[in-house]
Amino acid sequence: MDEAVLRTLTPAVIGILVRRGVDFATAEDAVQDALVEAVRVWPTDPPRDPKGWLVAVSWRKFLDAARADSSRRRREALAEVEPAPGPGELVDDTLALYFLCAHPSLTPASAVALTLRAVGGLTTRQIARAYLVPEATMAQRISRAKRTVSGVRFNQPGDVATVLRVLYLVFNEGYSGDVDLAAEAIRLTRQLAARIRHEEVAGLLALMLLHHARRAARTAAGGRLVPLAEQDRSRWDTSLIAEGVQVLQNALARDRLGEYQAQAAIAALHADARTAAETDWVQIVEWYDELVRLTDSPVARLNRAVAVGEADGPRAGLAALAELDPALPRHRAVAAYLHERAGELATAARLYAEAARLAPSLPEIDHLTRQAARLNADLRR
Repeated sequence: MDEAVLRTLTPAVIGILVRRGVDFATAEDAVQDALVEAVRVWPTDPPRDPKGWLVAVSWRKFLDAARADSSRRRREALAEVEPAPGPGELVDDTLALYFLCAHPSLTPASAVALTLRAVGGLTTRQIARAYLVPEATMAQRISRAKRTVSGVRFNQPGDVATVLRVLYLVFNEGYSGDVDLAAEAIRLTRQLAARIRHEEVAGLLALMLLHHARRAARTAAGGRLVPLAEQDRSRWDTSLIAEGVQVLQNALARDRLGEYQAQAAIAALHADARTAAETDWVQIVEWYDELVRLTDSPVARLNRAVAVGEADGPRAGLAALAELDPALPRHRAVAAYLHERAGELATAARLYAEAARLAPSLPEIDHLTRQAARLNADLRR
């Protein structure tokens, strides 16, 4: 197989799909799936018309994705716009599909990726962004997962930990991404919590509720992002906060701490503060220490650097940040914030501008660009 041929044909095939009415991002995703198929098929069965083959397979991938998205939207339409308090219904085919895709024959990472793509409705690009890997790498991972389970009987559902990971990533994409899946993730997690007594299921439900409670205050007119410290806390949903705190307390009382409980505890401390100035940053740092111990996650370490900067001063935060890989997503945004807190406005403005160029979404680009412009205006005065 000639990879140069694939690279040459890709723009033309995307253009054909766009002319058929497919939006550009969706066309890119469909063609990416077709390219993965080509990598698998062409070495043993090369097509006579490579371009025609790619167009046909890309179109089929688009139709499959459209049907899956339509099914997901019908499921979401059955749920209320905001998740209702209390336990969810006990029977749901969607939750069963999550467990089946988390099959024992797959590694946890592959099971999560496959479920997000096949059931959650996320694109390969969105999943790759969540895992901090290139899109091509994630496309290959999903393709391998599909091949692995292609001849498997789905009579052995996967484990709870894998399903929780999927629900967590679906919620995060719905909460901060361009596909609204947050309420659906909460609905399914409620059902799972009603079925089994599991500390981390409760911890994840609490985390979702506490974050969802702040959703209305996260954006201003025109979709502009509002940082946590500047949010109008009167717009927070106090009933969801109370429910989330109660669920978390019940989980922590079982004394089997996990990563979702630790994250929920951090969210609860933010929710408990009447103003940003009253936030208990010392306790938040302690919970981040627990989270890092449990996961060794670079994202947790990045967020911990922010908390250290608030608890012990920006210099301490920058020292914690210096231990992390600068290539980590949002590293520059955190560095910019801490340098601004330290009074180094020129450095902060430069870093905000660099962070904007690397940001994954338009709201973040807009927010970081505004921060850089604000500091540059201050420097000119």
